[in-house]
Amino acid sequence: MAGIINRRDLEFQLFEVLDTENLTSRPRYADHSRETFLAVLDTAEAMATEKFAPHNHKADEHEPTFDGQRVTMIPEVKEALKAFCEAGFIAAAHDFERGGMQLPVVMTQAAFSLFKSANVGTAAYPFLTIGNANVIHRFGTEAQHKKYLDALLTGRFFGTMALTEPQAGSSLSDITTSATPNADGSFSLSGNKIFISAGDHELSENIIHLVLAKIPGGPPGVKGISLFIVPKFRVKDDGTLGPRNDVTLTGLIHKMGYRGTTSTMLAFGERGACIGELVGEPHKGLSYMFHMMNEARIGVGMGAVMLGYRGYLASLDYAKERPQGRAPTNKNPAEPQLPIIEHADVRRMLLAQKAYVEGGYALCLYCARLVDETRVGADAPCVPGTPLRGQATAQEAGLLLDLLTPIAKSWPSQWCLEANSLAIQIHGGYGYTREYPVEQFYRDNRLNPIHEGTHGIQALDLLGRKAVMNNGAAMKLFVAEAHQTIATAQADATLAGYAAELGAALGEVATTLEALAPVLATNPTLALANAVLFLEAFGHTVLAWIWLRQALAAQRGLQQGIVVDADFYRGKLAACRWFYRWELPKTRQWHELLRSLDDTTLNMKPESF
Repeated sequence: MAGIINRRDLEFQLFEVLDTENLTSRPRYADHSRETFLAVLDTAEAMATEKFAPHNHKADEHEPTFDGQRVTMIPEVKEALKAFCEAGFIAAAHDFERGGMQLPVVMTQAAFSLFKSANVGTAAYPFLTIGNANVIHRFGTEAQHKKYLDALLTGRFFGTMALTEPQAGSSLSDITTSATPNADGSFSLSGNKIFISAGDHELSENIIHLVLAKIPGGPPGVKGISLFIVPKFRVKDDGTLGPRNDVTLTGLIHKMGYRGTTSTMLAFGERGACIGELVGEPHKGLSYMFHMMNEARIGVGMGAVMLGYRGYLASLDYAKERPQGRAPTNKNPAEPQLPIIEHADVRRMLLAQKAYVEGGYALCLYCARLVDETRVGADAPCVPGTPLRGQATAQEAGLLLDLLTPIAKSWPSQWCLEANSLAIQIHGGYGYTREYPVEQFYRDNRLNPIHEGTHGIQALDLLGRKAVMNNGAAMKLFVAEAHQTIATAQADATLAGYAAELGAALGEVATTLEALAPVLATNPTLALANAVLFLEAFGHTVLAWIWLRQALAAQRGLQQGIVVDADFYRGKLAACRWFYRWELPKTRQWHELLRSLDDTTLNMKPESF
């Protein structure tokens, strides 16, 4: 069976592209070293391989069931999560004083990627908990920390986020769940939520829901949304459990993928006794929840990458072992068949997968590294090769992260899903059978284009807000970063051509934004009608930059003359070349379409479909 990761690639990304070891010069991470980072990866890889991967297929075939009283699932899920929690992974990024490892976010994301690769369904429970705990840690009171945070960080409690409602979908301004103030400072909640991942189970002592609701009399729309802690079992001030809260599981939803993760319909306050606690200030709930949602969006992108990566590794192994056919020049049936990796079309599909998944992996880890810069960016100047060279500031890192988050979520969800499709194709007829893993990887990954906001929603966020906010400050910062990479690559004869092509692609982005900016101001409906195409065009440009960064690191590796890694580095250069030959040129036509302000979709009447 193929492994869960190419460990050489992971270490290449961390230490040769991102120079993660440099973070140990920052006071927050001074107790760490490359050796401690590697030890964390070793532990994560062993646990993911031994505890998570073996039941991935079983959990897919035997999804959780609900008999009206309790949820039942295969026992291996609880066993794996117990090991995960006991190893301290939930609290890994938190302070030593909180029982955490005080690891950089880029290292926790690298470690967590291994669990997502091994078993994305089981991994969802702790990763939702991590996001939940981060919100309470940042915006909750000390009393809420005492009641909930420590239990979440040790895995006694698991967490969720409960946003979506049946009648509202992604339109959060239309949620109707209400939160009525009580005399003791608590709130009584009433409403229904749907598609709540990990919303009910018996994997932990308690489930802490972060629920979006509106306080009666508040402002209309999203400005009136507040955030509440709503536990499955009420929690006493000392952290011990009280009686069952009025949170009811009304049914499980059966999805095509992620079958090991319960997807739930929840009713709050059916008996008029659902008690919750306000997080932070009233009517600021959406901004608080976006803290978790933005983490989750990068996490969705990483999950998409790892599912694509698993498919790539599986199809690579299959292509090396499966004999079929002969060279086009060999018509002799007596000759032995070739392994299918010898066929050009199979190598085309493998190269495409490699470019998508290793590019997506580098992007998500880069974004995780930016999170570290938002936290410690003022501690010390960055060094060449790391994000935001020169004197980095937390504000700059935050701007760049805001701009890239829609790309980190949507680009892997689209193109690493395509990698899964190619993995099935390489397997031929066996690929869509349940006896081979690639069909499950595809089904699991098909959820990610919808998780945490569709491509359309991410595109509206990117073009309508992120690319133009503060007079395009975030985009200008990205262009400056990219041009520093271009300047470095221009000095290398092998990479100078790519540098020129990336420069031209950045020029296309700028020209498109210049054309769309005035239309955004006067006719936003027209300007945003094809926003998804801008998401794709800018996403491909970002990935071209990401690949040029990898190519520079590969060139440095080859120049050092480490023979054992020569094939690895040449593989990176080949994937970079493939992306620049076959993917980046597509963006020219996309930009032409965007600048034409094509209104075909707007003019298509609903009755004409």
